[in-house]
Amino acid sequence: MAEFLTDIKTIRERARVEIGKGPITDAYGADLERVIQVCNEALATEIVCVLRYKRHYYTASGIMAESVAAEFLEHSADEQEHADKLAARIIQLGGEPDFNPDTLTSRSHSQYDASRGLADMIKEDLVAERIAVAAYTEIIQWLGDKDVTTRRIFEELLAKEEEHADDMKTLLERVPG
Repeated sequence: MAEFLTDIKTIRERARVEIGKGPITDAYGADLERVIQVCNEALATEIVCVLRYKRHYYTASGIMAESVAAEFLEHSADEQEHADKLAARIIQLGGEPDFNPDTLTSRSHSQYDASRGLADMIKEDLVAERIAVAAYTEIIQWLGDKDVTTRRIFEELLAKEEEHADDMKTLLERVPG
């Protein structure tokens, strides 16, 4: 049977002494400031994705626009959920979520897009999803076992971004242009 590395009495004492740190204990192994920065970059990415998908939803036109626009709207809602999860985690880590619109696009991994054609919109959304997949995979590997909770959040986001990329690939195969 495995034993605790630290006796429970010491854990209790530390918990009381460092109560102001919330969930961050001596067992936290990551660079906290860098994790918050990475989470804020991902937050910016998700917000830009919400805006891009919303624009595509409202401006989609053509014979297949209705079904494609519905997919854009669904993805926009998913990206908003991702942003909310990241903002909540940043707060848990003792940071401040950065929603500053003046620097949003410079902090985002993906780009905003104002394409007019349906096929171009889908292509740009697929590129953005692929960027998120690559970035989140790297973040997950970087976090490793140093911050399991944040890693799990990124794993959830990664799974959804892979699903979005697959959706966009399928749509691109169906839409002419």
